[in-house]
Amino acid sequence: MSAGILLQRGTLWKKLIKQTQYALQTGALQSIPTDYEFIEQSGINFLVRTIANLVRKDVDTSRDQDFNPFLPYDQDLFVADISDTHLCLLNKFNVVEHHLLIVTRAFEDQETWLTQQDFAAMLTTLAEIDGLAFYNGGKIAGASQKHKHLQLVPLPFVPQGAKIPIESAITAAQYTNAIGTIPAFPFVHAIALLNFDGQDLATASLSMQECYHRLLRIVGLDCQSSSSHGAYNLLVTRKWMLVIARSQESFENISVNALGFAGSLFVKDTTQMQILKAHGPITILQNVAISR
Repeated sequence: MSAGILLQRGTLWKKLIKQTQYALQTGALQSIPTDYEFIEQSGINFLVRTIANLVRKDVDTSRDQDFNPFLPYDQDLFVADISDTHLCLLNKFNVVEHHLLIVTRAFEDQETWLTQQDFAAMLTTLAEIDGLAFYNGGKIAGASQKHKHLQLVPLPFVPQGAKIPIESAITAAQYTNAIGTIPAFPFVHAIALLNFDGQDLATASLSMQECYHRLLRIVGLDCQSSSSHGAYNLLVTRKWMLVIARSQESFENISVNALGFAGSLFVKDTTQMQILKAHGPITILQNVAISR
């Protein structure tokens, strides 16, 4: 059954804004400044951010491998209780403004499959904030912490352009038996449209989990096993769900997580930006995914 929801409707965005202001004042939230530009390839206007300073994050993540920032979590980063099983935190080292983490209260491994409770928490936050929810299924898929956490960034990513860079590519998807492929994506993936109008949360979250299982099977992942075997990225909006199978975490030292497949890439410096421009965003995504 779906977890009991604790969040009062219509309150998450206000809580997020208030806690962001407070966490910035206390220094708990350490936003990473970036510049960005658009790079077009295959009809997709990729948003590429250049990260100005990674020193703070590098220092923080170099701690003991078993360090868990979510147990206990920093109270100054706490946004809201979502359900009996999940809560929302600010992403301490955020690049995107108002970046939320949807974290399990008890420890669960980031490489385990998503549960109905995970989807209930995701749906609850998406109902409050029109955004992109995503999951990095394992270290190879870009996960930086072992403790299970989904993430959400509000849309649009930036004021100008499409709400999400891959919007035009999603529109061009071709469907067979309700499962689609995107012509611009030369790598293994599967997409499905979502519509949970009129469904209660328990029904909708179960339907979403079933859709997730179907997409996993199509990209070659065995979701019937007790734990995750094979890395993947999951992207979800109010309208669609997309799964991409992963083969490696980075290309030419350019790390890629789920946001990369949404058309938003991050590079550390001008050298990595030159590499990205030389190869093209699609080539980088193809190399960290599985070519088809």
